[in-house]
Amino acid sequence: MKKAISIIIIIVLLPILLISGIILVNSIIRPDEVPSFMGWKPFIVLSGSMETEIYPGDLAMTKDVGTDNLKEGDVIAFRHGDVVITHRIVKILEENGETKYVTKGDNNNTEDVGYVTPGDVEGVYQFKISKLGNLAMFMQTPTGMIACLSIPLLLLVIVHMKESAEDRQYLKEKASKQRQMEQEIEELKRKNEELEKEKLNK
Repeated sequence: MKKAISIIIIIVLLPILLISGIILVNSIIRPDEVPSFMGWKPFIVLSGSMETEIYPGDLAMTKDVGTDNLKEGDVIAFRHGDVVITHRIVKILEENGETKYVTKGDNNNTEDVGYVTPGDVEGVYQFKISKLGNLAMFMQTPTGMIACLSIPLLLLVIVHMKESAEDRQYLKEKASKQRQMEQEIEELKRKNEELEKEKLNK
């Protein structure tokens, strides 16, 4: 059971470290772009503009699938200044051979100010993970990073320490039983020798 727990911890920990490493490398190589993993980009939702589809604290998962097939009704993540907004396309305009998207939050009364261009689009919304955004925000803090990395490692160390202690106890008990058996064998030998001597004396 303990070995199974150790394997599960390793299986969970390694992909997290691998994906985090890839995202970190991508953010260093392309500091002006949103880090991604195989085209997938997670975004933390901070406002309620897309309720009841997406709520604050959710993690919105988007995928970079290109802009050629975008259509009205698609929910997209796009850059607006220094922030990324996840809203729905309500109109697609063609002006002087240039495509522009009019967007709006489902929970907003008015359309967004300005247009979204294909170059602003970061990805198309695929699904959400409820409230995981809150955890993701915590993980971005120094305390969260240390906790997320140290807790699985600490659990792994504790499991292995317990296994080692049980192994030592098992070996100790085995050695004790072996000594007891040797003593019993010696006692039987002694008694046998005494019986042999008694027979000779008779």
